Amino acid sequence: MIVSRAWAGKHYAVLGLARSGAATVRALLAGGATVAAWDSDAEKRADLEGATFSDLDTIDLATVDALVVSPGVPLNTHPLAAKARAAGVPIIGDIELFAQARADLPTHKVVGITGTNGKSTTTALVHHILDTAGIPTLMGGNIGLPILAQAPLPEGGVYVLELSSYQIDLTQTLDCDVAVLLNVTPDHLDRYDGFHAYAASKARLFAMQSPAHLAIVDYEAEAEHDVLADAPEGLNVRFIDGVPLPGDQARWPSLQGPHNEQNAKAAVAVAEALGVDADTIERALETFTGLPHRMERIATLNGVAWINDSKATNPESAAPALAAFPRIHWILGGKVKGDDLDACVPHLGNVVRAYTIGEGGPRFAAVLRGQVPVAEVETLERAVKLAAQEAERGDVVLLSPAAASFDQFRDFEQRGAAFRAAVEELA
Repeated sequence: MIVSRAWAGKHYAVLGLARSGAATVRALLAGGATVAAWDSDAEKRADLEGATFSDLDTIDLATVDALVVSPGVPLNTHPLAAKARAAGVPIIGDIELFAQARADLPTHKVVGITGTNGKSTTTALVHHILDTAGIPTLMGGNIGLPILAQAPLPEGGVYVLELSSYQIDLTQTLDCDVAVLLNVTPDHLDRYDGFHAYAASKARLFAMQSPAHLAIVDYEAEAEHDVLADAPEGLNVRFIDGVPLPGDQARWPSLQGPHNEQNAKAAVAVAEALGVDADTIERALETFTGLPHRMERIATLNGVAWINDSKATNPESAAPALAAFPRIHWILGGKVKGDDLDACVPHLGNVVRAYTIGEGGPRFAAVLRGQVPVAEVETLERAVKLAAQEAERGDVVLLSPAAASFDQFRDFEQRGAAFRAAVEELA
């Protein structure tokens, strides 16, 4: 695991003992800290040794050096966060602890990648390019294993971190050698005072950089939200839109569509900044296999491709998938984050038929009716069966829900797994 001598003798309170929380407790204890931890799930408490377990509402937060919370804790409404602020106690996450531990790690670089959409794909792609180039690398943050649970890289390694706005909110000192902002579209507005505040949260990634480091920025985000306003003078800036791609995108099977062109440009810019040559980059683009639940081709049956894009939990992330194929049977719906599908409208000419499911199905059906044929089928299994009957050779059946999964599934991963199982039933 990754630990820091800076934690020795300090006292931390840790709220939430899921994967990153449990890894945080273990790392802090290994670093010589004292830890008071809490999770309402007794099984999670039982899996940890060495910490003191007590409801953090009952302890004097003024006695701790920091409150460590998971990104899922809403800082704007959670009473414990308000209590910590009143006591003047820093509220941090595991990424900030990683930033503090960097001084004890072998010489390395850090790439931080944020944005509303495309973070996971771009993070995995950068990691794949570096791995193809023979550079020691690992992924962490909002993807893969918790960063503190991973073994430190040898000298010359590169840590590639996917960072949500929530994680950036809990971080104060992460100085990325390369920081990337892919895009900013409305999301998570229940946690922020408007869209601009959400954009400003992501922009903090640049504010934490040192002047000589590199910011790779979506031009539209800079033009609309001035995301570099608080960046240090002398910071190197490269706009994603102007990055030339090596080779032909048609040769990259897991990077189809205009959104993946943008993701690839960002990844190429990162790789070039880290000294990877063009031939290696092109070879890596061709061999990248993509991520589960993100434009994942799970089967081709009777000439019909079945694509799992369950991670598209808002219209902005579903829109690029609709732009990627000419004839689509679109399965959408779930717990919606808004009443409109405006981001998807420019690509409805590619939709042969829509199949709406879940709590938001009727609302999405009402929006789409008159623009594309719609079937309100309520469940994912019914959508798969009906699409199988109606799709023709050369068509694509696309699960890209444009909504969260929590009405019918535990998370987008369970929804994607259910889609795969239903397609396998057809096979």
